Amino acid sequence: MYGAIIHAPGDVRREERPDPTLLEPTDAIVRTVAACVCGSDLWRYRGIADVPEPTPIGHEICGVVTAIGADVRTVAVGDFVVGGFNPSDGTCALCEKGATANCLHGARYDGAQAEQVRIPHADGTLVATPSMPEDDLVPSLLALSDVMCTGWHAAVSAGVTEGSSVAVVGDGAVGLCAVLAAVQLGASTVIAMSRHAPRQEVARRFGAAHVVAERGEEGAAAVKELTGGIGADCVLECVGTEDARLQALAVVRDGGAIGLVGVPHGDLPVNELFWRNVGLRGGPANCAAYLPELLEKVLAREIEPGLVFDLELPLAEIGEAYAAMDERRAIKVLVRP
Repeated sequence: MYGAIIHAPGDVRREERPDPTLLEPTDAIVRTVAACVCGSDLWRYRGIADVPEPTPIGHEICGVVTAIGADVRTVAVGDFVVGGFNPSDGTCALCEKGATANCLHGARYDGAQAEQVRIPHADGTLVATPSMPEDDLVPSLLALSDVMCTGWHAAVSAGVTEGSSVAVVGDGAVGLCAVLAAVQLGASTVIAMSRHAPRQEVARRFGAAHVVAERGEEGAAAVKELTGGIGADCVLECVGTEDARLQALAVVRDGGAIGLVGVPHGDLPVNELFWRNVGLRGGPANCAAYLPELLEKVLAREIEPGLVFDLELPLAEIGEAYAAMDERRAIKVLVRP
């Protein structure tokens, strides 16, 4: 069985890995149809996160169920499924409240950039399509495993509703999906903060009314000019760096809210949040809570989050997939075994 193994910064390879097919009663085995590289994977690739030993990597997958444990009831062998990046059992007290990212019995994938993946808590994690989807839908279905759910979580966390003005900080796949989420939730004005023409184009296709290329004080001034001089009602921070968080604070209006979904590196000035009455929510996406609605939208072709994939490679070239994203030659790379 082959999958992506990260050895050290800048060194990820397709190699044989430990057998992932040993089933617990609540597990399923999925044959990968498509997987991808996530922006958060790059933290290890760049050496910002430790890699103490060779480690399977990846957490986004869609594919076909090939085996199920004795207790699995909601998916069957032969189903095409999508699973959120944070497996959850769907039955604990927190899952019942929709906080599936914080499941009391939550688990992780042992690397999903692979030919097959063992899915813990299959009933709570996997959602099956009614039939085998057309191939052109696969990228959008794959996007639901993380980036679309995460962009949606940013918008929900910031309280985007009908008529909201929204600014999105970050033009990676999550930021672009956050644009799409804000539009779907009824925002009247969506501003994408992006300096890269290909990403600007995707943002516009997703419904961004305005693109702001400036950063810092100039970027804040540009957003305020587009929002009646006060800043955006809701800001979706989809990067995670301290600069991005400070940019989010600079463009949100007093009394507004910031949705944080970028993996955090740095801090925010609490005093300014307090005196400006700015709300702050976010974290890992509650994928299992969002997947059914988003899956319906994809299958009905109401949304096409798969547009964030602008490069496809075979799993054998996983090293090039990482390099392309690290060097910003690609927004997001889809890989197929």
